[in-house]
Amino acid sequence: MINFGNEWDILLKDELHQDYYLELREFLKNEYQTQTIYPDMHDIFNALKLTNYSQVRAVILGQDPYHGEGQAHGLSFSVRKGVAVPKSLRNIYKEILSDTGIDNTKSHGELTSWAKQGVLLLNTVLTVRAHTPNSHQGKGWEIFTDEIIHLLNIREDPIVFLLWGAPARKKKALITNPNHLILEAAHPSPLSANKGFFGCRHFSQTNQFLEAHGFAPIDWHIE
Repeated sequence: MINFGNEWDILLKDELHQDYYLELREFLKNEYQTQTIYPDMHDIFNALKLTNYSQVRAVILGQDPYHGEGQAHGLSFSVRKGVAVPKSLRNIYKEILSDTGIDNTKSHGELTSWAKQGVLLLNTVLTVRAHTPNSHQGKGWEIFTDEIIHLLNIREDPIVFLLWGAPARKKKALITNPNHLILEAAHPSPLSANKGFFGCRHFSQTNQFLEAHGFAPIDWHIE
């Protein structure tokens, strides 16, 4: 049984016994035995383990994990220290520099320090076959992560949802609570960053919103 080690254990307890999740679990069991799957099975739920439900101040929603060797470790857009910073994350760093003056462009790509501050780095699909993007779409992960978004939506304390790219922006329909702020932009990938990600100023807007509601801002420096 999964142990998140925080409030998610109670909140997602029933979800882990739903038929779709039990089918997903069997699918993953076979995939990990017969294919190369990322991230490592022990890292699948790192976003939830690192960022407790009541601690969430912002959500950065990704699509599915990086599919290259050694990249994915359970946090959207993040790679472990020592792994080359992916192009999408380099573009995120460029926007942070332009927006806030914080220069992470020479830093590593591990975003754990953000997660520990309350930035839930969630992908809509939590696993992927090596070198095969979107290979685990439609297997049940979307139902699971939609429930996470639903649970966050009903929370009283305000949250900033950063939705980048078409798949993430579709989740806007799940965020109905007027207490929260939704920020939308193009995806930071090299294919689309120039079409509305650069210049979005989401990082300063996130902090302005949090501070206006009496919460500490996110320190976007990479530690």
